Amino acid sequence: MPFSVEKRKGTISGIIFVAIFAAAATMIAEIDFIKGMGISPLVIGIVMGIFYANTLHNQIPSEWGSGITFSAKKILRFAIVFYGFRITFQQIAEVGMDGFMVSLIMLSTTFFIGTYLGIKLFKMDRDTSMLTASGASVCGAAAVLATEPVLKSEGHKTAVAVSMVVLFGTISMFLYPVLMHL
Repeated sequence: MPFSVEKRKGTISGIIFVAIFAAAATMIAEIDFIKGMGISPLVIGIVMGIFYANTLHNQIPSEWGSGITFSAKKILRFAIVFYGFRITFQQIAEVGMDGFMVSLIMLSTTFFIGTYLGIKLFKMDRDTSMLTASGASVCGAAAVLATEPVLKSEGHKTAVAVSMVVLFGTISMFLYPVLMHL
């Protein structure tokens, strides 16, 4: 339990560490040069995370792990729900039924084809395939984490799905702007 008496201090320290990391990525993205290049705080955060994971990750106390995990599993899900509240029914109505149907068809098709190809072509198990397809069709790693409790899948399957979605999403974030200018 992350907030038990013996883990509370480490959990809070881990949450603060994640918050500082996110704030740093946001502040770096506001630098005029970086802002002019159109690089988002998300991309900055990913690059910082890659650097951190490959250099300094052994420097933080292991007690902070519960707070970092809590941030990734609970706070992230909570933030996604609140982010969804920004979309109003009026905005959905402005898109119209045609836009809604296109979105529904694209999401469903991507999910079902991704699941099918994952199982048949890539020989993944059902859970990993569905988790990866949910991430690809909805909104990335957050969708994988939101789908995990529904499927009651094992942690390593979720880790594989998140890794694949983040890897290919990261490649796309850097590749799409380049392709747009060709």
